[in-house]
Amino acid sequence: MTAPVIDTPRGSILVNTASMKAELKWNPGFVSGAGGNWQGKYSNAQKFVDSEILRLSEPYTPLQTGMLVMSGTLGTDVGSGTVSWIVPYAKSQYYGGRKEGASETGKLRGRYWFERMKEVRGPEIIAGAKKIAGGG
Repeated sequence: MTAPVIDTPRGSILVNTASMKAELKWNPGFVSGAGGNWQGKYSNAQKFVDSEILRLSEPYTPLQTGMLVMSGTLGTDVGSGTVSWIVPYAKSQYYGGRKEGASETGKLRGRYWFERMKEVRGPEIIAGAKKIAGGG
């Protein structure tokens, strides 16, 4: 009996029915061929998304001493896909802080800073990530 093989443009899955183990073999043309290294493109796109979230959230983030803003940079491993503001009071500021525009000097600053930034700037982050990843 011939072992089942699942072929796709990205590669093949070879199944050994005796041991019930599968092996994934990437198509070399997909990994590094036409259009370049897809993993590198996705990794670069994730780094772009993470860094843009931090950069574009800054004007929306409550600001008294600047530690909350800086904690986003310190708490985020850019490229990991997780952005975290890590000061102990970040959660209380995010959910229960002052409403946006509570002070004249920080019209955008206030609670739910990521959600509000995403609503305004999200489409440009997505467009930039698509461009970097090679999508349309």
